[in-house]
Amino acid sequence: MESINLPSILTPDFGLFFWMLVAFLVVFFLLAKFGFPVITNMVEERKNFIDESLRKAHEAQERLANIEKEGESILQEAREKQAQILKEAAETRDAIVEQAQEKARSEGSRLLDEAKVAIEHEKKAAIADIRQQVATLSVEIAEKVLKQNLRDDKSQMDLIDRMLDDVSGK
Repeated sequence: MESINLPSILTPDFGLFFWMLVAFLVVFFLLAKFGFPVITNMVEERKNFIDESLRKAHEAQERLANIEKEGESILQEAREKQAQILKEAAETRDAIVEQAQEKARSEGSRLLDEAKVAIEHEKKAAIADIRQQVATLSVEIAEKVLKQNLRDDKSQMDLIDRMLDDVSGK
């Protein structure tokens, strides 16, 4: 076979290959001794930083969820307090209205009683006045009747005797 003449870079001879292997091993040894631990430490630190950041993000997310739950519970509590305050206000309003109605009823009852008493007093006064007028009228009528009947002394004496008999007979 005929050998093709290729450039020496593509077909290295054994000496070049040996020295390249030695240089590679020295570089590899130096990297393994000094470079890889530093790179590994940096990668490990970066991994730890990312893990820590993820953990903190997860904790922040949990805190946010807790804060949302607390916010909802506070909002629910506020709604309950609002409902309770509205209920108390309605009860207070109803109590005030009931008190006002009761006061109005008692005031009306008192005024009605006072009016009844005043009417009764007026009635008694009117009856007394009517009696007074009737008595006065009766006396005047009796006086006129007696004046006509008792014109002489004999009729006066008969009347006196009848009255005495009525008084003594009873």
